[in-house]
Amino acid sequence: MVSKEFKARLKLDPRPNYKIAWMAGVNPTVLSQIITGYVRPKRNDPRVIKVGKLLGISPEECFQKEAS
Repeated sequence: MVSKEFKARLKLDPRPNYKIAWMAGVNPTVLSQIITGYVRPKRNDPRVIKVGKLLGISPEECFQKEAS
């Protein structure tokens, strides 16, 4: 699951989510589904990492920490 930091950065970015998705090479609908939790990406999902890179966050920061 994506982290709160990922969602917050996406929300605070001045660019619309669909433009960020296009720039990252991700389908805008898929990005929306990831954000809402309809699609639950696995850790190290390249789609999430590409978007995170555009938002200026590391791959580790893109994903929620797993409960031990």
